[in-house]
Amino acid sequence: MLNHIKALACLLILSLPASAADTSSLVSESTMSEWFNAFKQRATPAQMYNFLHAMPKGGDIHHHLSGAGMSEWWWDIATNSKQNGGYTYYTKTAPTLCNGYGTNEFGFNPQLLMFHTVSAFTYEQLSICEKNNYTLLTNLSKTQKQAFLNSIRLDKPHEGRDEFFQTHWQRLGDMLLNPHIQAYLLLKNMQAYQQENVMYLETQLQVTDMRFPDGSAYTPKATAELFVEMLESDAAVDTNVQVRFQLAIVRFLPNAEQQLEEAWTFVDGHRGYFVGINFVGREDNDKGYPLRFLSTLRKLRAQSPPVSLSVHAGESDEPNTHIKDTLLLGADRIGHGYNLIGDPDTLLMMRNSPYLVEINLISNLLLEYAESIDEHPFPEYLRTGVPVTLSTDDRGMWSSNLTDEYYLAVSHFDLSWDELVELNTNAIVHSFMSNEDRETLLLRLKKETQRFIDNRLNNTPIADVQQHYTFICSYAPAVCSE
Repeated sequence: MLNHIKALACLLILSLPASAADTSSLVSESTMSEWFNAFKQRATPAQMYNFLHAMPKGGDIHHHLSGAGMSEWWWDIATNSKQNGGYTYYTKTAPTLCNGYGTNEFGFNPQLLMFHTVSAFTYEQLSICEKNNYTLLTNLSKTQKQAFLNSIRLDKPHEGRDEFFQTHWQRLGDMLLNPHIQAYLLLKNMQAYQQENVMYLETQLQVTDMRFPDGSAYTPKATAELFVEMLESDAAVDTNVQVRFQLAIVRFLPNAEQQLEEAWTFVDGHRGYFVGINFVGREDNDKGYPLRFLSTLRKLRAQSPPVSLSVHAGESDEPNTHIKDTLLLGADRIGHGYNLIGDPDTLLMMRNSPYLVEINLISNLLLEYAESIDEHPFPEYLRTGVPVTLSTDDRGMWSSNLTDEYYLAVSHFDLSWDELVELNTNAIVHSFMSNEDRETLLLRLKKETQRFIDNRLNNTPIADVQQHYTFICSYAPAVCSE
């Protein structure tokens, strides 16, 4: 919390007019508010989308790396031996009851799940019957390839929460255990964020359980070195997107406390790129209830300086006290916070507080927590002083981007220019970067936002967006059809 208070103080200092130029900046921001109000009245959907795409954005700080890969990215990397580390993959294209009836169809390897993907090492361990169900990834027919791509994104009306939690990750299978694929997914995300003017990415990942092509284990340190090597590559540096990592632990697993201790020790020993811990997994699995981890966290804080926590909480249909309990754990940020609206005492406590809610509009819609965007509590939080920012969650599985989130927010809730600036700024102010890095990025955001304002007030044309993702073209066809 102390870091965030320092960051807020820093932001206040940055916003004070210290010169005639700064005073002029405040005047132009006021003029920009008037300009944006008028623009909203006349803009077509495509023009509004182009505006939001071009707008400098602070960052995406609720982002699962393994869920942020577009289906096409997974395919491209997994079938490219120069990028995937020399692995070969097979995917299930035919269901046969090779193991008879009564197998665990809810485990990580359900025998009837189509497009479950395995490495050559795993493939060689299969029976002949099981091998006959799999096809070399590069040998898929055109129809099979399209079905493979569709199988790891929500692309049909009947797909929702259960499809996402119970099939997508299982289908990715052994690809999730390849750190080279993960590293190139990181680069793809950075390049995509460069295109939509996002400055910062704080992504959730794991450094444990990765495997070499022969099935032997990577050490967490070796996995982390691959990620850092990618971040320091010319291709990544050229994006000018700053990246930090949170380690994710699966909250409902039997060994979650052990995961937490190991993650804490790793982050404490690798401060810099690794800046926090996140608890992930279905909140409706009560085995992952927040207070399960209170004693472990108190023990860890007694042994070393604190590690920042951002925890999924409030991603639930039912009213509960998970958000309050999560704050008791020491969390600085709340992921989703959808049902905070049903906990008045905690909602009141979070007004004008240092605790931020990471809002994921598209995720909450597609995973059926919100029946429609209009009923989402986001505007109530924003306009009653609860710190919030917009983020993408598992953007690859929605086939969306951060601009899509902003477009939904503006089109449904009539956001003002000042509210857009607040959302962008909050992503950096509440990031887990060091204070020095945060101040540097805040200054960059301020400068680029001022340049954007000057261009709008001077009527500089905005380029049309060249690539739209599937979600926005389905949800708001006019954005893509003009």
